[in-house]
This record gives sequence, structure tokens and C-alpha cells, in this order.
Amino acid sequence: MDTKPKALKEWASAVQALEEGKQIFIMRKGGIVEETKDFQVESNDFFLYPTYEHQRKQLLKETYQEMIDQSLEGWTSTDTQVTIRSYAQMVEDIEISDQEQLNTLYPFHIWTESFTEERLKWKRKNPLHVMLLRVYKLAHPLEIPIEEAYIGCKSWIEIHAQTPTDAALIPVLSDEEFHLQADEIRKALGK
Repeated sequence: MDTKPKALKEWASAVQALEEGKQIFIMRKGGIVEETKDFQVESNDFFLYPTYEHQRKQLLKETYQEMIDQSLEGWTSTDTQVTIRSYAQMVEDIEISDQEQLNTLYPFHIWTESFTEERLKWKRKNPLHVMLLRVYKLAHPLEIPIEEAYIGCKSWIEIHAQTPTDAALIPVLSDEEFHLQADEIRKALGK
């Protein structure tokens, strides 16, 4: 049985927002080359693998646009290694198919309304996955080589790293802060 840890690929700016406690969820429909043709949760515990290529300032709310520049500091398209600084545990996977319901989440994330609307409309028959994540900073960030298998528009990859122990994980938010935000999101969604 293959037990390599999973990593979820996400914009470096969104990973930064998660690591700074600016938001506690990501939204997924899947990458263009997903093996299953739609997004599926492959693991409830995973590393957050930052990606850089598709980030665009105009897709972030104005107050968060500098996060794109911050995430690109020191990065080049010829890098052979990536630094992974965080690990996540999925608390809940909420499926959304309705624009009005999606709009209630606007205060809780960094993206523009037009970007979230496009995410919902893409592959319209499939719901948008809003994954509530408990995020932890790694006490010792991982420097891993970028392998050919990691490249491309896919959500999940298996990485060559050890799953962190509790001692290696530093919660981004306290239990109380996390549960408060999660409850506010559920309330906004009518859950």
C-alpha cells in the first residue's frame, strides 16, 4: 500500500492567507487535468503545496493584492525546489452549487466576487467544494525537489516527505479562534 503523504496544490498567495489566518477555507472544482475529471477529496490531512504560475492580482480583493508580490519574492519559473511551510486538516467539505449561497462567503476570503463566480460556473454540473481547513505551520519547513509528477493543473500530488507529528505542527489559530470563524461561515451558509 502506498503511504506517501498527499499535498494539495494552491496559489501561494492563498496558502499565505491560510498561514496568516486571513481565511480558513479554500474553494475547489479541480484542476484541468484531474484524473477523475472533477474534484474529489483524496485526503483529510495534507501539506499545502504553493503554486505561482496562475496567480493574478485582479483576482484578489484590492486589500490582498500585495500578497501576490509577497508570494513571488525569490521565486522564478526555473526553481528546482519548493518550500512547504504548512499542513492542513480538513474539518468539513461543504458543497455549494448556488451563487447566492456562495456570495454569503465573500467576507471570509481573499478572492474577488468575479473570481469566485467563475469558479462556481466552471464545470457547472459539479458543486464547488468549500473545504474548511485547520491549518498548521510546520516547525521546520520542507524543501523538496520539484518532480515532473508535481507539474500541471491538478489538485493532489503525492510528495516524498514524512507526515508531520503533532510536535512539528504550530496551529495558525487557537481552537477558539478557529471554531468561531468556522461557526460564522456555517451560519452565513445557513448550516
